[in-house]
Amino acid sequence: MTDTSPAEPPKDTAPPEDTAQPKDTAEPAGAAQPKDTAEPAGAAQPKDKPQADGKARPTAGAAPAAAPAPADAVPSGQGQPAATPPTAPSPTAAPVAPAAPVAPAAYAGAPGPAGPGGAPGVAGAWSGPYGPGGHPAYRAWGPPRKPPPSRLRPAAPARPTAATLWAVLATALCAALLLGAGAGANLLLVAVPATLAGAFAARAAGRRLRPWTLVWALGAAGLLAVPVLSDAGWPTFLAVVTAIGLTGFALHGGRGWPSMLFGPLGLFDSVGTGMMWGWRGVRERAGASQGRWGPLLRTVLIAVGLLVVFGALFAGADAAFADLLGSLIPDISLDQAPWRLLLFLLGLFGALAVARTAAAPLRWDRMSFSPGRARGRLEWALPLVVLNLLFAAFNAIQLTVLFGGYDKVLSETGLTYAEYARQGFWQLLMATLLTLGVIGLALRWAPRADAGDRRLVRTVLGTLCVLTLVVVASALRRMDLYVDAYGLTRLRISVLTMEIWLGVAIVLIMAAGIWGARLLPRALAVSAAGFVLAFGLIQPDAVIAQQNVERHERLGKIDVRYLEGLSSDAVPALDRLPEPLRSCALRDIADRLRDDNDEAWYETSLSEARARDILAAREPSRRASCGSPSREEQYDPDADPYADPYAP
Repeated sequence: MTDTSPAEPPKDTAPPEDTAQPKDTAEPAGAAQPKDTAEPAGAAQPKDKPQADGKARPTAGAAPAAAPAPADAVPSGQGQPAATPPTAPSPTAAPVAPAAPVAPAAYAGAPGPAGPGGAPGVAGAWSGPYGPGGHPAYRAWGPPRKPPPSRLRPAAPARPTAATLWAVLATALCAALLLGAGAGANLLLVAVPATLAGAFAARAAGRRLRPWTLVWALGAAGLLAVPVLSDAGWPTFLAVVTAIGLTGFALHGGRGWPSMLFGPLGLFDSVGTGMMWGWRGVRERAGASQGRWGPLLRTVLIAVGLLVVFGALFAGADAAFADLLGSLIPDISLDQAPWRLLLFLLGLFGALAVARTAAAPLRWDRMSFSPGRARGRLEWALPLVVLNLLFAAFNAIQLTVLFGGYDKVLSETGLTYAEYARQGFWQLLMATLLTLGVIGLALRWAPRADAGDRRLVRTVLGTLCVLTLVVVASALRRMDLYVDAYGLTRLRISVLTMEIWLGVAIVLIMAAGIWGARLLPRALAVSAAGFVLAFGLIQPDAVIAQQNVERHERLGKIDVRYLEGLSSDAVPALDRLPEPLRSCALRDIADRLRDDNDEAWYETSLSEARARDILAAREPSRRASCGSPSREEQYDPDADPYADPYAP
């Protein structure tokens, strides 16, 4: 593909007599010669004269003179010959010479002749129809260009430093040695070298520590403290997943909705690229330090040998020291080798992903979403006004029913107390979730042309948010009555916490409507992480046991079979039950703790240690009769006897 000048001369027109047409000689790069300026004195002149046919025949050895290139000619590549021989211009057009090669400096912005339309151009560059500097210079026969970087994915980072690679290796070793059957302080210990790997990689890439990065990092560390305190697996799972999400926020940065929604996904995107990035760094470091591996390896082997020999001697000399050494050293046997290898690879790939993301994070905030087309006031506001009227009517009835009108409502509807409380909560929870979706869609198509439109948006959506808060309060009141009548379970406390967070989210949306939505994505993320952290720190199994024990003391009703499936967090509260209920509730927990007695200190939570002390002081009786099935008739008269006994 070749470019032609805008005005191509006809081929059969002879050039002026005083114009010499060189064949392949170009002017120096960036030298713009005027069209009719005489050559300086002493310049080499061609000896031949134009012939009668208008063509110049230079003598052998004579250097033909180079005619100046027009301003809008497309430069060819450096050192490349012209693609076609020059043709004769028309009498009305300027003489056309072959495109002169342009030095790279000419593309750096050196002043040059005017571009098309008289706009000032760049020497050797085509300004194009976009004006000066609006379009990059195009070189038809130049070397291939690198594609521009992605809007989301930055350029590949430099090779990892030695500190980053050592931190990655330490993470893999800690994962292989410390992770195992239980979760406790080992998760926090594995996270420390992984955090250092990310910090070293970010520092080598020139990234600075920002306040929000520190907030997300501290939040993730706080969430990993949940398994240190609690023995329950389900709050620990929520805490670990949320900690991974906060780690993604800390590594990627950003403040908008794309960063909050997709930030954690960048860690998984960096797993494959992190492996290649780390391998290249290892090869480079190994090639640069070939002569230092021998002394380092000998030093490590000597140190390990001394520890093994003298550690074995001291362990044989003192039983207390042997117990301490056994609790500190991980129990590694040959049959655990595949599992340990898998944990090593998991820690290695995870640390590499963290370091690679810290060095070159995905730029999620560059992802843009086009706003929806603004609707008219009537088209946008009328459905929401009707919805507000429906909410207002429902809330008026709820305020009457929830504070003293149950007997009349139950007599008119024919529902039992359990049915009214149970079905109402789930419907109100779904209504709250749908309301958040309605608010999001309404904001997308909200009119915003002038101040009147903005006042209308704030009034209609603010009213909807206030009425939704009343629905949230009604749902919480129903769940409180339901729990008071039939006890607290894991599902009930989970959805109760979720309903409270939804109320907080609505309050944050209302605040954003008043003071601006710039901090709304971060505020919602912080509130969600805070609720997960608080949920783990209160130890929900302990709260469930405490509420059921108090209910038994007040009403004499309890579901022992459900309580015996709780974790060690519930032992202090269940220890208050009278016999034989205490033994029935604690026997299964005691058996589980006995099976896990060989766990190391870093795999044991504080709740497990406290439960072992309580059960060691007073063992549950094995001969106690636990009586009726898990769903007694007095506990929940509306329960299906064939359903799951642990259902809400």
